[in-house]
Amino acid sequence: MRLPLLSLAALGGLGALLLRRTHDQIVANPDPAPPEVIGADPPGRTRWIDRPDGTRIRVVEAGEGPTVVLAHGFGVSILAWSLVQPALVEAGYHVVAFDWRGHGHTTIGTDGVQPEVIAEDYVAVFEEMDLTDTVLVGHSTGGYLAIATLLDHPAFADRLAGLVLFGSFAGEALKDAPQNRLQIPLIKSGVFGAVLRTELIGLPFAASIYGPDPSPAACRAFLEDFQQTDLEGVLPLLDRLATTGFYERLGEIDVPTVVVCGEHDHTTPRWHSEALGRDIPGARNVWVAGGGHGINWSHPESLVEVVKSLSSAAPMS
Repeated sequence: MRLPLLSLAALGGLGALLLRRTHDQIVANPDPAPPEVIGADPPGRTRWIDRPDGTRIRVVEAGEGPTVVLAHGFGVSILAWSLVQPALVEAGYHVVAFDWRGHGHTTIGTDGVQPEVIAEDYVAVFEEMDLTDTVLVGHSTGGYLAIATLLDHPAFADRLAGLVLFGSFAGEALKDAPQNRLQIPLIKSGVFGAVLRTELIGLPFAASIYGPDPSPAACRAFLEDFQQTDLEGVLPLLDRLATTGFYERLGEIDVPTVVVCGEHDHTTPRWHSEALGRDIPGARNVWVAGGGHGINWSHPESLVEVVKSLSSAAPMS
């Protein structure tokens, strides 16, 4: 049965009204820091690491002390660490953040974008910068890629003092995840980036990633970052995230691990963190009350405390 045109128009009008209401509610929320801080790359010294296939990896480092490496999630860049990196530097850490292939200012070489290829990039960052006794923090897909690196390159574990997987997973990104089942096909269709340029639609999408009480500045920073990502170039990775998993191999990981998840994370549902915390030997779970997928912006202090618990040479507080 076909709805009359008038009914369709009424439905469309109701949808626009709901979007406008959601948009206005987001804009009215307070920001956890000044918008110009949230929306800017964390400060530091920039260097470039060249890979054999032509990829150039952007790395930004700052601070002195025990080293922490930050690996962002899908569709963003080191901008995602605009609050976490300064907090870690202030706490007395040497912080290294990098854009992985197709994100931020890092290019995609001839080897393309697959977990195995990016795992080699992770190793290259550590080797080129001679990083040891390091805490590696991986957000979302950045954590998935950290897992891939440890499984493909077991000796990589010798460089780590600890591993933080937050809002992360070991594959099977579509399982029990209605939000991903909707968004991933839209990204693959090529129309998603254009649609998100309309703030009326883009801001609610970003808010769904952020979690409860989304910061308007953080949502806008996420959108700007997402729109600058080479989405077409990184599409092969989306297929791997959706169709493959490393859950049966988590027992091979031999690094002190903390799995952090916001209690309202709908992008990587709770079962992922429960499985990671259960099946990685010695791992423990930390649940962030009031947090969603974007605790890097909403609860950066929670990540700083977890890093301190893992660092074998934690600065004196």
